[in-house]
Amino acid sequence: MDLKEDFLSFIWQFRQYKTQDLRTTSGDELQVLTVGQPNKHAGPDFFNAKVVVAGTTWIGNVEIHVRSSEWIGHGHEQDLAYNNVILHVVLENDLPVQRADGSFMPTLELKSIFHQHILENYNGLVEVRRPFPCHAQLQAVDPVVFHSTCSRMLIERLESKSSEVREKLDQYKGDWEATFNFFLARSFGFKVNALPFEVLASSFDMQLYAKYRDAPLQTEALIFGQAGFLAQDFNDAYPAQLRREYIFLQQKHGLKPMEVSIWKFLRMRPTGFPTVRLAQFAALMNASEHLFSRMLHSSDLKDLKLILCKLPIHSYWKAHYHFEKQAPAFVPQLGSASIESIIINAMCLITFSYGRIMDLESYMEKAVSILEQLPAEQNHVLRQYRSAGLKIETAFTSQALLQLNKRYCANMQCLRCGIGVHLLKRT
Repeated sequence: MDLKEDFLSFIWQFRQYKTQDLRTTSGDELQVLTVGQPNKHAGPDFFNAKVVVAGTTWIGNVEIHVRSSEWIGHGHEQDLAYNNVILHVVLENDLPVQRADGSFMPTLELKSIFHQHILENYNGLVEVRRPFPCHAQLQAVDPVVFHSTCSRMLIERLESKSSEVREKLDQYKGDWEATFNFFLARSFGFKVNALPFEVLASSFDMQLYAKYRDAPLQTEALIFGQAGFLAQDFNDAYPAQLRREYIFLQQKHGLKPMEVSIWKFLRMRPTGFPTVRLAQFAALMNASEHLFSRMLHSSDLKDLKLILCKLPIHSYWKAHYHFEKQAPAFVPQLGSASIESIIINAMCLITFSYGRIMDLESYMEKAVSILEQLPAEQNHVLRQYRSAGLKIETAFTSQALLQLNKRYCANMQCLRCGIGVHLLKRT
């Protein structure tokens, strides 16, 4: 029987074995009062368990192995950190083992007592070749289980991303405005140009925006120049003027532009060209003083959308997708899907992170509430879940499923997933 420790940990944690008349391998009566808490760090697998062995109550740690001899193979018999292990839980007891102090370890063998249907359900998940393990079973999941899993996944995703926000906040010495501007810039890259926008945002002090907020041309020159688009001479008056302004700013602030080749144009609609996105981002920086405060204290989703609507984009971009490349007239404003994406990936993230870092739960709740009001994104990952029969209507659910896919489904971590646990325990 080829089983792994994580499967045995699941059996132990969720008591998926015959609990009546339990005995250790030495014949002592065993009662499990609490299984303990899973340990994600170094040391025994579960801590603070409580068991009764031969009438004596023990509180301590539990170690899980496929075979008991792995205790020696891992060097635990010489490790003082394992002296407080009160129970050794194994699939097969092939060797009695001792602690570092010489005492023998009470052992529970699971081989003949764990519920076999769990193994059958597990194999039915991990052996599939569909987009994700439970693709064929997802519609059978209890809606309460699905919603609770999504809630946990969303918070896990936001908390993970807020750690990155904290790092950037430290880099900007506690300046929330500059931190918000950084994540706003990255969100304007959407998926294809997210990395170039991040490189751009990291290429100069984001606090320069505040310095030149009352000088739109200089803000535009700063952004396009740092992005690498002002390296050559121009015939058109607008880019030529931007170039002159950038040369001045470059000398004044010691700026070094990016390599323009990093920007991606291939297979993109002209309205999504990075040059157009840069113009939109520059307009946003010019349009709003105290942008972070305005975003943070917005009363509702409508207010957030107003921040991104009707941006004062330079008229040059009404007839150009690129410098000196004439195009049919168009309106270079952000579309509704783009606005919603920026709200999800920058505004909700920063609002949640602000609440988490400042210990203000109301902002965390506000971010989640906004996600519940926004429509779900559209991408290939979410199409896989829709193909399983799921109705993904809000960004709350879509963001949760993106986290579920990235951390669990793609890595076959069914044993750590609320949906997976639900499916495994079915009889």
